[in-house]
Amino acid sequence: MTFPENLKYTKEHEWVLIEGDTAKIGITDFAQRELGDIVYVEVDTEGEDLEKDEVFGTVEAVKTVSDLFMPVGGEVIEFNEALEDEPELINKDPYGKGWIIKIKMSNMDELADLLDAQSYQKNIKA
Repeated sequence: MTFPENLKYTKEHEWVLIEGDTAKIGITDFAQRELGDIVYVEVDTEGEDLEKDEVFGTVEAVKTVSDLFMPVGGEVIEFNEALEDEPELINKDPYGKGWIIKIKMSNMDELADLLDAQSYQKNIKA
């Protein structure tokens, strides 16, 4: 499993790539392995302002459906439309082509609550 150092992480297994006041969000390598083969991604919150910890969508795997949570508050400005035809991109490339949404962050202070790569690794091994 990989845990890129340039990302921030949540205890709910989302990752965040900070790009100024916007962020790309996806699920971690650990999460996609736990879920198994991802067959569908649903995000119907594009254009909405969501608070930290609100559900922004769901990921459906062969055996389960899992909610996706906002790591920080903000407006969902883009959904990775490639996932409509190829949801398995999350399995193949969770930190690259398998990103799920982009947001415009509304409260940069919330970034302090996120985990770095080392802390996230310790969290999943606990």
